[in-house]
Amino acid sequence: MTDPAAAAPLVLQNVSLTLPSAAGPVEILRGLDVTVGHGERVALVGPSGCGKSSLIAVAAGLEQPTGGRVLLFGQDLAGLDEDGRARLRRGRVSLVFQSFHLLPNMTAAENVAAPLEIARVAGATETARAWLDRVGLSARGSHYPHQLSGGEQQRVALARALASRPALLFADEPTGNLDAANAAKVADMMFELVAETGAALVLVTHDESLAARADRAVRMRDGKVALESLTAA
Repeated sequence: MTDPAAAAPLVLQNVSLTLPSAAGPVEILRGLDVTVGHGERVALVGPSGCGKSSLIAVAAGLEQPTGGRVLLFGQDLAGLDEDGRARLRRGRVSLVFQSFHLLPNMTAAENVAAPLEIARVAGATETARAWLDRVGLSARGSHYPHQLSGGEQQRVALARALASRPALLFADEPTGNLDAANAAKVADMMFELVAETGAALVLVTHDESLAARADRAVRMRDGKVALESLTAA
């Protein structure tokens, strides 16, 4: 039996995903094989519509594949119901999205603390403040999302994602809604904090310069892996 502690954070084996549409079934993913090791930084690159975001949804257990196996920390997601998948992710898997997904009725500090409180982590408020300071927003903790710039919102989202010190971070176009200066700042923080916490990173991006900072690039086309290569990082 595989030791979950020793198992790779993520293994996709011959994964396929077919979704219904008005024009008939659409193949989104087709025979994907991807493995992400402990602390490894993997960039998923490719044209829009090639299945990158769908891969993240399947890998995180948010979408069930049509075929193949998804192993998260050695656990086959097919054997878990929705609650079981949520329990497996809790405190171990975090996600950062292009559109921030902050709760509008909560302050920055409350947004960061919320997942910790749900997981009943002691000292959630203090941890949230420490992580806001870590992303340079200690003075903005009492501000609501609409009072923050796009770059600040994404830094709050990054603090929220990493405050639990997850073993695996999914980042789906995390700089896609930002101007060049803020994109560079968020990217620098993300790679620095991922290295600091030891989390593995699965990064979806169109930005070749961002992908080049990963350890490995997985290039996708038409729902399949077209090429895997080490980057210069």
